[in-house]
Amino acid sequence: MTALALDIGATKFAAGLVDPHYGVHEVRQVAAASDDPWRTCRDLLVAVAGDNRVRSIGIGSAGPVDVRAGVTRPLNLAAWRDGFTIVDHVRALFPDAVVRFAIDGACLVLAEHRVGGLRGVDNGLALTVSSGVGGGIIADGRVVVGRTGNAGHIGHIVVPGDDTPCPCGGFGCVEAVASGMSSVRWARSRGWMGSNGLELAAAAHAGDAIAVAAMARAGTALGQAVSSAAALLDVDRVVISGGFAQSGQPLWGPLRAAVARHCGLEFVRGLRVELSRLSDGATLVGAGVLAVDGGGQVSSA
Repeated sequence: MTALALDIGATKFAAGLVDPHYGVHEVRQVAAASDDPWRTCRDLLVAVAGDNRVRSIGIGSAGPVDVRAGVTRPLNLAAWRDGFTIVDHVRALFPDAVVRFAIDGACLVLAEHRVGGLRGVDNGLALTVSSGVGGGIIADGRVVVGRTGNAGHIGHIVVPGDDTPCPCGGFGCVEAVASGMSSVRWARSRGWMGSNGLELAAAAHAGDAIAVAAMARAGTALGQAVSSAAALLDVDRVVISGGFAQSGQPLWGPLRAAVARHCGLEFVRGLRVELSRLSDGATLVGAGVLAVDGGGQVSSA
């Protein structure tokens, strides 16, 4: 029998087969169709499952979510923003399978804790910085899920002194300031002519003044958010993944400088902030952990 992992991202869906050691294979990825996301997701799952008998499925979803109700409400997926019963739909597609569901940040930190940079760490934080900003928390060796399953939503920590509108309805959220998409929008509003985060990072490495400023703005905001979260949660390691996190010194220099500036208390002064070794597929790996063994203390629908 087969275990499946599904990652519901802001702009794409990914799925794969999971082995007992949390390796994810036969991965397929598709854009999240704006008119009928479920059809796209369903076709992806059926294609990945093939002729295998599916016994369990782990789902990691962009948030907000309601884990108890099995509902996802991704901010960047308009068709599901008011709520989609993803667990019920997946159960109907695979009626013999156990379906487990968590926000992407919980899957992210679960992956880092099992096979990544938080192995052996009882108190840590995992972030992803890509088209959005998400996160998850390990406290005393357990994944923190919160009342509705949204704990660790670090993308909506407010950056001091910033009032950039956020899709959540608030202002100054770190996701609205420091994600790849947000940074590109900020740079383009100031005359930069590129189109994506990869180009922005390359331009910053080449010394383009607007790109350098955009990356510094993002890195500083991330460093502020990490410092605030570390002081609140008393963690000793932070691991950051995601495509935009791969931008190198133009992002990480300001990020580390902000952490050094704001982590003044003794218990956070030695905070380690590292780039993930799991790259951009960590959420899918965490969904695979859910599928294989339930992720220990992670709640399921």
